[in-house]
Amino acid sequence: MNADELKRKYIEFFKNKKHKEIKNASLVPENDPTVLFTTAGMHPLVPYLLGQKHPLGKNLVNVQKCIRTGDIEEVGDEVHLTFFEMLGNWSLGGYFKEEAIKLSYEFLVDVLKLDKDKLAISCFEGDENAEKDVESAKVWESLGISKDRIIFLGKEDNWWGPAGNSGPCGPDTEMFYWTGDGEAPKEFDVKDVKWVEIWNDVFMQYNKLGIGKLEELKQKNVDTGMGVDRMMVVLENKKSVFETSSFSPIIGVVKKFSKKEDERAERIISDHVKASVFILDEKITPDNLGRGYVLRRLIRRALRFSRLIGIQRDDFLEEVAKAVIDINKESYTELKKNEIFILNELKKEIEKFKKSLSSGLRVFEREVKNLEGNVLPSNVVFTLFASYGFPIEMTVELAKEKNLEVDEDGFWDEYKKHQDLSRTATKGVFKSGLADDSGETTQLHTTTHLLLQALRNNVSLDIEQKGSNITKERIRFDFNLDRKLTYEEIEKIENEVNEKIDEELNVERKEMSVEEAKKQGASGIFEEKYGDKVSVYTVENYSKEICAGPHVNNTKEIKGKFKIIKQESSSAGVRRIKAILEN
Repeated sequence: MNADELKRKYIEFFKNKKHKEIKNASLVPENDPTVLFTTAGMHPLVPYLLGQKHPLGKNLVNVQKCIRTGDIEEVGDEVHLTFFEMLGNWSLGGYFKEEAIKLSYEFLVDVLKLDKDKLAISCFEGDENAEKDVESAKVWESLGISKDRIIFLGKEDNWWGPAGNSGPCGPDTEMFYWTGDGEAPKEFDVKDVKWVEIWNDVFMQYNKLGIGKLEELKQKNVDTGMGVDRMMVVLENKKSVFETSSFSPIIGVVKKFSKKEDERAERIISDHVKASVFILDEKITPDNLGRGYVLRRLIRRALRFSRLIGIQRDDFLEEVAKAVIDINKESYTELKKNEIFILNELKKEIEKFKKSLSSGLRVFEREVKNLEGNVLPSNVVFTLFASYGFPIEMTVELAKEKNLEVDEDGFWDEYKKHQDLSRTATKGVFKSGLADDSGETTQLHTTTHLLLQALRNNVSLDIEQKGSNITKERIRFDFNLDRKLTYEEIEKIENEVNEKIDEELNVERKEMSVEEAKKQGASGIFEEKYGDKVSVYTVENYSKEICAGPHVNNTKEIKGKFKIIKQESSSAGVRRIKAILEN
């Protein structure tokens, strides 16, 4: 069974259990400004986990592509990956612990034919705020799992959330599978690496209040996650994700060109190119901030490690990228459609960095040779960044290889003098979390709908949304246009949006099919990602748009005066507006 078959079996199983399939969402979260990338299957479901009714019902299933950059330095071991796929099934206020656990067990044992005698389980041990999850343990026992194979662990191991200081959270139960030789030990020892975690059922049971107390949620949710790559390790009886059929052909290309054996370098190159291909597939290009910076860091790190194993060919990473596309073309048909774009952008970034890589490494070696002490000063780090294109993480990594430290704080002081970028966004270290559904953000979501319609009314009826990012401070909105907006157009757009706010228009949400939404004239980006039913928000007699929310009930709830503070080019044929609600 390969990865494509695993995904098909999973989706079919849960569809037969009365779950509706939701589409694999973009790597760019549509309604979550707190993260750069989709880091978990729950991201497309943020509004529904918080109580909004999903158009397809309470029981859902999908496979979701994800990017996580927090563990990028760990890539190269047996299990850490930057890009990965999560299989997930959800219950939004429907079934809870017992049925979720029984479904998990049935899929593992009856469908995947895993040996139930090699399964082990962990549950939440309880603390002063939340009770011990005896209920989950009893369900596992009823399925034939021995008490010796069920352990209770604390919040650091068996608790999810909340994403911030408050919000939905709850215990989880994790499934492990014995990958060692022979029979599994009678007792479960979670520290034994031969027990591999394969699935996690999260039970969003509580709401954490700002003061730290927990209250029972009215809508209790189930959110499960199974990593495709990790499950393939078990199904194919391999020792690492890089030995599975999903990765071995990619590793094979790296080995073909490599001049010396270096397992860690081979894995890093394979992982980073795979992640880069999927990010490029979203039409994100290398840049010095945000998502583009993460992409640039991955490509340049892959290129540096290719040089370490003696690969000098300019087209090497492109050959690795072709292998990634070939392996994943069945599940992600758009990769083939975008292949030329992906390879061209990869080539351009390699050319940019190749010219400065050797020079930058010589500067680094010279500075290290003349260094007094064991700390690389910030001015050297910044020179490598500004003049030679070395992401700070690369310099830190180079320094670590020579047992040196880096004056990172000094670097960021230097950096802030030259760039108006946040440290968090630049480093790409964003934690998974539920979206910011504050009142300010909700107001700006509805204001964005007014903005799109005002653009159409005053500039061109052909204008469509190409992307958006909304925080509680501002709107960032991308749309198709091959020129600047004139001052007159900006003034007309601002006036129209503010008029609609003042008119106190009702905002109504209805569920309907995509076909019906189109028939009614609703707009929506990336329509192929939608399921059978969608939410359509109508601003009374003004706009109609497919959207997952959140939104105000009436435009009178929008506080402040709408103002466009900046316009710029986002990419070829795409303009970007930044706007605020001015008090």
